[in-house]
Amino acid sequence: MITYKTTRMKLNNLNKKRRNLLLASALAVSVCASSFLWFSPKTELIKKDFTVAEKQYGDLLKTSTDLTQFPRTTNKDGSVKTTDVWDWTQGFFAGGLWYIYEYTGKPEWKAAATKWTEALEQAQFLTQHHDVGFVMYCSYGNALKFEKDPVKLEKYNKILIQSAESALTRFDPKVGLIKSWNAKASWDKKTMWKYPVIIDNMMNLEMLCYVSKLTGNPKYKEVAVSHALNTMKNHFRPDFSTYHVVDYAPDGKVLHQQTNQGYADNSTWARGQGWAIYGFTMMYRETKDQRFLEAAEKAADFYINHPNLPKDKIPYWDFNAEQKGYRPDFDYNANKLSYIPRDASAGSLTASGLLELSTFAKDGKKYFTQAEMMLKSLSGDKYLAKPGTNSGFILKHSVGSLPHKSEIDVPLIYADYYFLEALLRYQKIKK
Repeated sequence: MITYKTTRMKLNNLNKKRRNLLLASALAVSVCASSFLWFSPKTELIKKDFTVAEKQYGDLLKTSTDLTQFPRTTNKDGSVKTTDVWDWTQGFFAGGLWYIYEYTGKPEWKAAATKWTEALEQAQFLTQHHDVGFVMYCSYGNALKFEKDPVKLEKYNKILIQSAESALTRFDPKVGLIKSWNAKASWDKKTMWKYPVIIDNMMNLEMLCYVSKLTGNPKYKEVAVSHALNTMKNHFRPDFSTYHVVDYAPDGKVLHQQTNQGYADNSTWARGQGWAIYGFTMMYRETKDQRFLEAAEKAADFYINHPNLPKDKIPYWDFNAEQKGYRPDFDYNANKLSYIPRDASAGSLTASGLLELSTFAKDGKKYFTQAEMMLKSLSGDKYLAKPGTNSGFILKHSVGSLPHKSEIDVPLIYADYYFLEALLRYQKIKK
């Protein structure tokens, strides 16, 4: 028998369920609305940046038609300055084209990326310096993500295997590191570096890890791990700032800790700190060795908490430029600068590294937020070129090597590369 009380209870329960459903729906709409309002501008930021990238690199492709000359920066007259296949920056243009293809899916970008990637084939035999990883993995490594032709895939993988073999020619097991440059004099001219290793070299290790997975031969990854462990041991100061150059004796003993592109031997070159953040994060991804994650986090903490980091999070070319207690060995005043240049290449590189670090670190939100701020700054009028300007490059205000009076406050191809990579990483994390 159904009583009034029973019916009333059922109605109350039904109304309660309805109220809960309505409340849940209202909350869902509220959350969706707030999420949309919070996220939509950033989605538009990514779209805007890639729209600029398409326009700019479309212009670069029109002016860069010689496949033996790879865009790098600009000359004083505003024309595109190129480099040949034996430098260290020539893989970034192809890599940037692959990133534009990844975002747009347009076949014309894949065609351009393929053409400029295959133009680098000879560089698989690059042994005169350490940067074969930069050159070949930023180009062929990205190509492998999108190429489906089995013949090309086999060819590209063989090229990367040879590239890894070329890298290993510069590894001495007694030292435990890949030699960056051949013997050269330091800035003070009093020191001859015998076995110089630079912090940038961390960026060449990803290719070695890939080739070990590809071939099943652990030797490449073992070299990468050895290099990373010794770099961690000797390139970091107690506060986890970095030396640019560490020079070694034949037995592996540290002889000198100096700089080649930073302000002073005891200063922190901004891009070098970025290489460390990015490189040790990558090595953690490849090994899951907790030591690499801790090194990346501490290097990142030094960077994002530095009192001389500008509010827009894009660093000066060196954290300690013109500060007391830091004395350059080169003639700093010869540059005749009335300001301390920023380095957008360091900013874009670090943003990309921090985004990946945010996916591994316990306090990942901290690194994600900092990277997001960097991307917003780089996407502003100060750094992002207006379409049709900047000789086709995407970002303005980078520094190559101020001590060498080279590439000061100009666009740089690798600033563009890591900017596009960071935007894609940002988009994937958000999704």
